Amino acid sequence: MAKLVPVTCRSLGPKTPVEPPSQLEYLIKVSPTVFRYRNYRFYFFSREEPRMHVHVESPDGEAKFWLEPGIELALSKGLKAIELTELRRIVEERQNEIKDHWRRHFGG
Repeated sequence: MAKLVPVTCRSLGPKTPVEPPSQLEYLIKVSPTVFRYRNYRFYFFSREEPRMHVHVESPDGEAKFWLEPGIELALSKGLKAIELTELRRIVEERQNEIKDHWRRHFGG
């Protein structure tokens, strides 16, 4: 069970015990899923560089694609070239959706 931590909360008053966010809630906020395609999860990692990009993960590996100035593979681990080609195509096809999610999540 999570330990209640005294914090100051405007609506609750000073030093009211409030349950901290769960690990799942934390992960959802710092690495929100943009969409899923087959067994791939496309997501952002909030505590990273400001250059627009998207991460992709699967049971077999992961990749990161820059979105600006153009779609470009930044890094990959464990994924085959044919998978990376398909993932790049998906990022290109859905780049507007990904960029809209980025702007909503990070602002701007």
